[in-house]
Amino acid sequence: MTEEKQYLTKEKYNEFKKELETLRTTRRKEVAEALEYAKKLGDLSENAEYQQAREDQAGLEDRISHLEQVLKTAAIVDDRHSDTVGIGSTVKVERAGSSEHQIYKIVGSEEADMAKGKVSNLSPLGAALIGKKKGESFTIATPKGKAVYKLVSIEA
Repeated sequence: MTEEKQYLTKEKYNEFKKELETLRTTRRKEVAEALEYAKKLGDLSENAEYQQAREDQAGLEDRISHLEQVLKTAAIVDDRHSDTVGIGSTVKVERAGSSEHQIYKIVGSEEADMAKGKVSNLSPLGAALIGKKKGESFTIATPKGKAVYKLVSIEA
């Protein structure tokens, strides 16, 4: 696994730490108990409960490993107040030919959520915005072709 930095807000970092602690303690115990119960049901080769418990255990260990890696490589970012866009910036953009504005916050890939207006710094839109200043236009490739946007303002 790569040691690439994961950009997280302090809130998301704490949320991941809490989730990791819960998975390591409570959830591991629950899965272990389910596995023990399923073993007692007999023939393991045709035991659906045992197979499900093994899959749950594998999924749990994968999630724990992922969270450990994310937290290990995490770089905490605060809201950014600058005249250029960076991770932590909240921006207002306008697509060429439209008078409607969209507001996005540039976040690390672990926090991206378009429904909440959080765009990954690695996404085409996020990557295109990094380093831009108010008033600059930029182009990104979309499934329907190229789209031109203008950075209306940097909110934070």
